[in-house]
Amino acid sequence: MASRLVPKVTCKRGGSPCKEKQVVLLSPLGRIEISGCETGVHEIKLPQMSLLPSGAEPSVACEVCEGAEEMPEPLQQCTAWLRAYFCEPATTETLPVPAFHHPLLQRDSFTGQVLWTLLKDVKFGEAVSYKQLADLAGNSRAARAVGGAMRSNPIPILIPCHRVIRSSGDTGSYGGGQLMKEWLLAHEKLQKEKLARPGGR
Repeated sequence: MASRLVPKVTCKRGGSPCKEKQVVLLSPLGRIEISGCETGVHEIKLPQMSLLPSGAEPSVACEVCEGAEEMPEPLQQCTAWLRAYFCEPATTETLPVPAFHHPLLQRDSFTGQVLWTLLKDVKFGEAVSYKQLADLAGNSRAARAVGGAMRSNPIPILIPCHRVIRSSGDTGSYGGGQLMKEWLLAHEKLQKEKLARPGGR
């Protein structure tokens, strides 16, 4: 599958280009590349997977392996959030969501609206159909456009486009590949079930 198509980030602040930093997080899914600046996160690039990691248990191995020095605050928040997502999912609710600095998320467009709605309304361990998300975003007939918005999501996992599935229950496609989408959904389902048990965590 082709890599996700995203517009080039052209971030200007007061007329000068922002200083982009990059961080690599070593996760259970492999190397996740995160780029951003002082203003916000630009993009999260997922590895392409041909093999599924064994099990969907939380992993303790989730560390920044490149770019840890002089990380702007949005990147610190983003890596902390992703580490929690993989290792201690129950804590993601209490962590701040980093600021985003990407044209798609700053425009008052249907795509931007869909991505913000997804971030706000579809919680950990939940899934919605493309049509349900179109309804939530205020246009029940725009299920196809929702699919386009998912393909252009610059901040996967954090903006959880993996939680959008087909009405039939089939997982559908994903920028990181279908295996990764299935792993993320299984990871969330397992963690949600654990938290629901008496004693939780």
